[in-house]
Order: sequence, then structure tokens, then C-alpha cells
Amino acid sequence: MRPSLSILLFLICLSGCSSNGHHQATGPAGTEFGYLAKTDIDTVTDIHIRRVEGLLKRLATKLYRRNPRHCEGGTPAIKACVARLFEPQHNYPGLQGKRRTESIRLAFDEHYEGDRVLALVIGLKTMIAAAYGNKQEFFMIDDLDPQKLYNSARNIEITVWRLSQYRQANGELFLISNELDGKIKNLSFERLFGELISLQDTMALIIAEKSRRTIKNVIQRLASAVFLPI
Repeated sequence: MRPSLSILLFLICLSGCSSNGHHQATGPAGTEFGYLAKTDIDTVTDIHIRRVEGLLKRLATKLYRRNPRHCEGGTPAIKACVARLFEPQHNYPGLQGKRRTESIRLAFDEHYEGDRVLALVIGLKTMIAAAYGNKQEFFMIDDLDPQKLYNSARNIEITVWRLSQYRQANGELFLISNELDGKIKNLSFERLFGELISLQDTMALIIAEKSRRTIKNVIQRLASAVFLPI
């Protein structure tokens, strides 16, 4: 039986608070407007956005650790390299103005000689941000498109497949992630990506039910899948 929206919201809020601590909504200029203008769904959306950023930071850290040559300064500079990816309004000349799925594609471009971790993470970050209307906090007047949230989840799935399958001319992966050789299998990247996908799918369902809009399901073969519009 399909769970009610109120139950789903309660479970997500409970999970978010346990992971991130108690959150108080704040309005503009420190007023109490935020309390009056926020719905439960707005608060859940804020929690999702914070959790997504946390997961992307963990993903960037792990990718740099496995691919330290892409971090300027190598392993000792990984913390600084990750911080650079999340600086507000930062410009990345090496990406040639590419964002969203164009930046993700750049990470798997044979001719690209720049930081592939940066291209991948900035691509994911800006794509997901676009699915949320490029907002960091939500209020009653804000609106989201559930189809964009759904599409972003499918695009993350495509990215995961390319990360494990796309190779350079010399046979090496563009970026090393999961470790499948040997007796011990390291699938921590799969878990991180799985959480990202789950967050986007959950938000898509919540917004679809709230707005009474229908999500158009898209089925593609990953080997030939194309990125969906956001």
C-alpha cells in the first residue's frame, strides 16, 4: 500500500535531523518570516539540499583520494581541492563555461586534459542545483518541477554507469572509483551514488504528490542512455 505523504515527510525529517542535527528555519534578515512562510515540504527540501551537498563533498574527497593526480598538489592538498569545488560563485576556467551534464560529459572526454574530478562533481552539483531551481532555501511561494528531480536521478544513474565503463584509448578508466579486483570489494562509491539517487527520487515523488503532477517515467538502456533535460 502506498504510504501517505504525511508519513513519508515525517520519516524523511526524522532521518535528516538525525544526520544533520536540529534545523530551525530562518527568514530574511533574521525575522520570523521563515517560520510563517515555510511548509513541511519546504523544510524537507532544505534538508535534502544540505544532505546532497554533504554527499557530493564525500564523493569528491573519495574521488580525489583514488585519483590524486587530478588534485593540484596531490594527496596532501585534497582538502583544499574539495573546498574549491564548493566555493560560492567560483569560476572554473578549465571547464570552458560548461555546467550540468555538459561538465559531466567533459569528465569522460578523451581530449580533456583538465581535472576530471572537478568536471564530474561540478557537473553533478550544478545539475542537481538546477533541478531545485538553483535555490538554497525554500518557502511557500517557491515551486519545484518533479520531472526535473526525476530526470536528475536518472542522470546520476547514467553517470555511475559511465564511471565504471567508459575507458580511455589505453584501456584505463577515466576515473577510478569502486574496487572490484581481489577478495575485498570496495563499493563505497555505489553507496554514495545510491543515496544521491534515492534523495532525488524521493523529492520527485513528494513534489509530484503535492502539486498533483505526473512524472513521465523514462526507461533507457544504460549503454546507450542519453542525459535527460533539467
